Amino acid sequence: MTKRKLGRGVAVIGAGMSKFGCYNGMATRDLFVEAYREMLASVDRGFDPRDIEAVYIANYSADLFEGQAHMAPLMTDWVGLSPRPATRVEDACASGSAALRQGMLAVASGLYDVVMVGGVEKMSELPTEKVTDTLATASDVVYEAAVGFTFPALYAAMATAYLHEYGADPQVFLQVGYKNHEHGALNPKAQFGQRIREIMEARKASAARKGLPVPEWNDEFEFLRDPRANPYIAWPLRLYDCSPISDGAAVVLLVSEEIARQFSDAPLYIIGSGQASDAATHDRATLTSLPAARRAAQQAYEMANITPQDVGAVEVHDCFTIAEIIASEDLGFFAPGEGWKAAEDGVTSLKGTRPINSSGGLKSKGHPVGASGVGQVVEIWHQLRGEAGERQIPGSPAIGLTHNVGGTGQTCVVNIFERR
Repeated sequence: MTKRKLGRGVAVIGAGMSKFGCYNGMATRDLFVEAYREMLASVDRGFDPRDIEAVYIANYSADLFEGQAHMAPLMTDWVGLSPRPATRVEDACASGSAALRQGMLAVASGLYDVVMVGGVEKMSELPTEKVTDTLATASDVVYEAAVGFTFPALYAAMATAYLHEYGADPQVFLQVGYKNHEHGALNPKAQFGQRIREIMEARKASAARKGLPVPEWNDEFEFLRDPRANPYIAWPLRLYDCSPISDGAAVVLLVSEEIARQFSDAPLYIIGSGQASDAATHDRATLTSLPAARRAAQQAYEMANITPQDVGAVEVHDCFTIAEIIASEDLGFFAPGEGWKAAEDGVTSLKGTRPINSSGGLKSKGHPVGASGVGQVVEIWHQLRGEAGERQIPGSPAIGLTHNVGGTGQTCVVNIFERR
């Protein structure tokens, strides 16, 4: 097969996002405007929005979350960009990266020179059980959801298979959640900008104020092992192994490589992109790897002409803690069965040799599903430009990668970016 390549180069010249969280009573379009304005302000040499030629909006299911479909023209109108062509992209939780890929291909084809890609989701208007039902529509409704497999249960099955296959210690999941809260505490846009210790101390203080017995947790991991503080959702996954219900938006601006320096002092060039699909979990040979992720990563690495060792900044799809461990292996950072050991040893923390999810990941930053993939790119934008503040990865990384999964791996998109 001929090596895949773009018809022409594509660069990111601006990136912005809202703070992720739960915003009852706040309109989706207001979150999108917040992200859009930050994106415009991030363009080093200024930018006239009238130069935007097309818009791609990632949104998983505003139809069910809010009773509002047709989000692309609505968001486009709200930021004053009508009558540009506006297209909604839906690929479950991978919608954001899929939209970025479509925008990239539109520019690479020569059809447009300037394209805006956004992602938005508002999940908090529904009660938790309805959110769970809505998310379950991204699974196989006939063979998974209809027999009671919600996403926590599906990923718990993957976690159980991983523990069995590789003899991993289930306590490692606590380590991943702990690490991502440490990172998220350094991210002002994170939904949970608190370390586990801060959450633990707040629980103690709350009990004292109410005149209740104050729990005597000696450290964060004793807190995380306590089923009263961190109950099992679907064994072996607990509450703090799960990404939250979130609202949020993120926006990036893509241009052809030839004009990137007109707008940005340090554009990011998209040097690799891969996308693959797969069957649902009931029809796979393994639950300890996502074949679509491996295929998408291989495509992206080949297009970029790099290896996993060349990547300095990594944002992976950690909708559950087991997902980060599996992703670290599928992307080639660790051999199969070695990802859990790396997590346990702190290799994937900001202080380690292979930092993963410096933003806090979906676990701590939040997971407004349509916006998550674009939000990953925003973190790579800051990391490669040396603008990530306290969470800046040491060594001035020049190459960044995003890994965005839809469902339990029925879709995966991997994109690779370079600062030159």
